[in-house]
Amino acid sequence: MTEQTNLEHLEFQAEVKQLLNIVIHSLYTDREIFLRELISNSADALEKLRYKKLTQTEVIDEDLPLEITIELDDKEHTLTITDTGIGMTKEELVENLGTIAHSGTKAFLKYLAESDKKDVNVIGQFGVGFYSAFMVADKVTVETRSFAPEASGCVWTSEGSGSYSIGETGPLKRGTKITLKLKEDAREFAKPDVIKRIIKQYSGFVPFPILVNGERVNTVQAIWTKNKNEVTEEEYNEFYKYIANAYDEPLLRLHFSADAPINVNALLYVSKHNIEKFGFGRLEPGVNLYCKKVLIQPQAKDILPEWLRFVRGAVDSEELPLNISRETMQDSALMAKLRKVITGRFLKFLNETAKSDPEKYKEFWTNFGMFIKEGAATDFTHRKELVKLLRFSSSRAEEGQLVSLKDYLDRMPEGQKEIYFINAPTKEAVEASPYLEAFRGQDIEVLYTQEAVDDYILSQVGEYEGKKLVSIDRANLEIPEQQQPEGEALAGEELAGLMKWLKEVLGDKVSEVKESKRLSDSPVLVVNPDDMTGSLQRMMQMINKDINAIGPKVLEINPYHPIIKRLAQLSKQNDSFAKIVVEQLFDNALIAAGLIVDPRNIVQRMNMILEKAIQ
Repeated sequence: MTEQTNLEHLEFQAEVKQLLNIVIHSLYTDREIFLRELISNSADALEKLRYKKLTQTEVIDEDLPLEITIELDDKEHTLTITDTGIGMTKEELVENLGTIAHSGTKAFLKYLAESDKKDVNVIGQFGVGFYSAFMVADKVTVETRSFAPEASGCVWTSEGSGSYSIGETGPLKRGTKITLKLKEDAREFAKPDVIKRIIKQYSGFVPFPILVNGERVNTVQAIWTKNKNEVTEEEYNEFYKYIANAYDEPLLRLHFSADAPINVNALLYVSKHNIEKFGFGRLEPGVNLYCKKVLIQPQAKDILPEWLRFVRGAVDSEELPLNISRETMQDSALMAKLRKVITGRFLKFLNETAKSDPEKYKEFWTNFGMFIKEGAATDFTHRKELVKLLRFSSSRAEEGQLVSLKDYLDRMPEGQKEIYFINAPTKEAVEASPYLEAFRGQDIEVLYTQEAVDDYILSQVGEYEGKKLVSIDRANLEIPEQQQPEGEALAGEELAGLMKWLKEVLGDKVSEVKESKRLSDSPVLVVNPDDMTGSLQRMMQMINKDINAIGPKVLEINPYHPIIKRLAQLSKQNDSFAKIVVEQLFDNALIAAGLIVDPRNIVQRMNMILEKAIQ
């Protein structure tokens, strides 16, 4: 080791201390994963250096080969991994290894706290892979020099006990050298056969030579440029594990080539898991952009729309210039063309999967449907294709079954002009809704939406294959003709008098009281006087945090219902108790609509009604 000067002794940040304690004392299954993490970090440093060499000329040690070397000393029980990548400055050492920085440590600790599985395999998902070295090492030393010509060599040392030392060191070549002093029970990792096996298992597709004691172990294969018939299932899976930093197999895979309108080779994957769904932060783009197998941009942001950020893989186009910059890519017509080709082909692939393997598509929708909805809500260019991928529960769907708009259309009876939908948090809630009564009686299918974004999308789309999309909780709904309930109904002056009295009792809470053509079992329901769906109003009410900010409603009453008939009689007697019942009926209707009401008034009023009932 070179001479060290100006050593500082610093404390780890609290989260890093907690992480180190967990890594050292709790995560002892599959300890060999540490090598995959260190190699991945080295490969990332090399890729960054290669990009720097394309975009700027001042890089020290220009002639150093881009490679990873591993030196093993079975007598001294050390493992040293060296890369000739971008290197680090002293400030970057402190930021990357001493603080949470961009590492995702907090997200990782949250995962451990909320999960029963202490699975060390997932550490790479959170960018905390370097710390896995302490699973096998009593002491870790990092010697590094940044690619910048003015940078000096630095050294970082820690025993993982809560503190670290950092200082300058003598002349170093560009890159990073990590030396692990292996623990007594981890000395097998100083044996070449063990290390070679681990590299082949986890890092066989790293696009840089990996040398163990001078012998190259990995063989780089850009399998996305091969014909599909030339690639084995094992090769596909191993490349996915590398490109997605995963340990399991993918859910979906698309490998295709195209010559027009642009030359492109692409290999795209969808994982089995969506960590964004579980609150571990927003996914970063996961597709690397290449030109003739040379990396142009890792995790390219412009190659796919933002809502396809869950896709992992590689895209290679010979038509891209090697020295293309990020700024140029952003505005490039060539990039826009490439993006259109890749996005269109992937959407076609999802539609084909939905037809050929409905169960697999259902699994995809369960995990990644949120991204398809995001795209349908924000991406006008691809909305038509995205709408075909939407799935819903419905009044005719069996438990767990999902329905597309095409499914609905195919079984729609002749003469029906509209596609109906209704929003509720759960299927059980919507099936208890008074809005469904008329449609249930006529056996007309209704799609169930469970998020406000669903209603927004369907409202924006407006129609599908010439059929208007209509929410059944709207006031201006054309109700299908239905058989009237048995018994006599309020009518004429008696009905008109009751509606006038109800408007007087409820005052500004309602804009209108009218006879309902849609109710058969419930006494009342409320609808908005404008064209807003109930789900959008619920969302606005939650944002506004004001339970009274719901605006006046249209109250529809069922003239056949016993409560309504009895209210008509009580209204003529100027009975004060009748007004209490009206207030309760109105709040019940608001609750059925999913709107927030003041529970204090409801409880107090219900107690009065129960007291009257008991008497």
